[in-house]
Amino acid sequence: MKMEKFHTDGEKLSNAEVFKNEMTRRSFLKKSTGVAGITLGLTLTNSLNILPVEAVSSSSISHSIGKKPNLVFPVISDVHIHSSSNKTLEKFITTLEQLNQAAPKQDAFVVVGDLTDYGVLSEYDKFMSAYNARKQAKAASMFAIGNHDYWNGLSVADAQKRFLEKTGMEAIYYHKVIKGYHFIVLGTEDGRTEGTFSVKQIQWLGEQLKIASADDRKKPIFVFHHQPIKETIYGSEWGFSANRDLFYNTLKPYPQVISFSGHTHYPLDDPKIIHQKDFTSIGTSTGAYLWLDAGRIQGEVPEGADILNQALIVEAYHNKVLIKRRDIHNDDWTGEPFEISLPANKQNFKYIENRDKKPPFFTNDAMLSIVHEKAAATSLAIMFTQAKDKLLVHDYRITAKNTETNQIEKEFLAFSEFYKDPVPNPLTLPLEGLQPNTTYEIEVRALDAYGNASKNSLKVLGKTLDGTVEDVTINLSKSKLKGTEDQVEVTIEHARASKSDWIGLYEVNEKPGDQAAIWWMYTQITEKTYTFTYNPKDNIYPDRYQAGSTYKFVYFYGSGYDAVASATFALESDLVTA
Repeated sequence: MKMEKFHTDGEKLSNAEVFKNEMTRRSFLKKSTGVAGITLGLTLTNSLNILPVEAVSSSSISHSIGKKPNLVFPVISDVHIHSSSNKTLEKFITTLEQLNQAAPKQDAFVVVGDLTDYGVLSEYDKFMSAYNARKQAKAASMFAIGNHDYWNGLSVADAQKRFLEKTGMEAIYYHKVIKGYHFIVLGTEDGRTEGTFSVKQIQWLGEQLKIASADDRKKPIFVFHHQPIKETIYGSEWGFSANRDLFYNTLKPYPQVISFSGHTHYPLDDPKIIHQKDFTSIGTSTGAYLWLDAGRIQGEVPEGADILNQALIVEAYHNKVLIKRRDIHNDDWTGEPFEISLPANKQNFKYIENRDKKPPFFTNDAMLSIVHEKAAATSLAIMFTQAKDKLLVHDYRITAKNTETNQIEKEFLAFSEFYKDPVPNPLTLPLEGLQPNTTYEIEVRALDAYGNASKNSLKVLGKTLDGTVEDVTINLSKSKLKGTEDQVEVTIEHARASKSDWIGLYEVNEKPGDQAAIWWMYTQITEKTYTFTYNPKDNIYPDRYQAGSTYKFVYFYGSGYDAVASATFALESDLVTA
């Protein structure tokens, strides 16, 4: 494990030392303390962006355990094998080979849903071929079905039948005992993104928990389900609502439960990826691509998101369970293992809600500057020294105050980019949507994973360039399409150069956000005018694209639903009349 040793006295940490080493993600997660001040209007040079790192290497995380564990098994999820590309397949192969090296004696291997991207035969064949060639003979295979595994156009029953036939699982939900430890695998019951766990299945879960607890109350009970339980782990806003309380309350009497969920694609680096209250919940990240919280400058799927590939390795001992976090893409560990003492006792839970109340801080010599060469009529770019925190600096809250009116005109939220390796330090961010020829006071405040805000902040003055602001427009090459296979040329004018802006297709009366887009893509515009051809064959939801209806293209700022432009067209009948 590569670890950079941090100074523990923030007052003595010089700016030269901060920028002497670029920051690995592991070092960014390390604890640090100190006091810091405010810097106004300092200038940084561009060379700070490219200074090298010299990190200390250590493998103590994997070799300091002592006695051998009684049970070892990896957990992965959201592999998303795709029929037309081998990128996720290659990542899956790397995952299997690396986990075999990190855990050469596995008792089980668990995949918590979304084995495939669309549940088609070729995707299952790719998955099983790669897995069967590399699985350990003594490891029991346990797979859960995810929502993507239903997205093949089959009925729910037929999609489940295909999953069972292709994977060899005995049922959609089942219970196994391995070396005296109980594994309960649940299955989402349809292709809804949120997930569906019926009363019948939850009642079955309750019966299995009673059996497992009666067998040995001191041992952990491992439970697996694709979608997380809402209001538990980092990313659980993507969890299920229907029967949520029944599900939670069924687990509640069993503090020895360790519940693993996938679905979110949220990284393992955030300390909230594990949650303890009545039992333990933990997210399992992804083998496909990163997804993150909404509302940040970088977007929910930031640049380079497809690099992420993470896994867990679980080790059970007589007095504890260790859950190790593995960066497959770096062939290294990230963070310290989560340790759960046995027998489980709620009073001893340490990964509780809001367990970190100490705010992050900027060191005395932290700096903030305007990157003048990136200034434009409606945007500024800032560069600043990353803050420090006991566990993790997750975000920065940034305000732009008009110095003439003394009013805050724009507020921004940005990731610290803790998910990158190395973590950029200094961090450069674009601030868009400002007024031309205007001087702003930019203030930056750090937030940790639990929302604690730094008491100190960084401030700097910056002025946008003079110029005119033109509205974004969408122009179509035709306003009527002849049937469901007809294509149209789409031209976007005056859009900003943002990697998180996107365009989606909806029926004219649909409200974006309430309904998923029929088709969508990130625009990633680099020129003032951007043209592409829309092909209905690429629709994600082809059943919602019907002749005789009217549709709209909508352009959004950021990764949310801030709509700034739209254009409509009518879809005429496929039938040609004489």
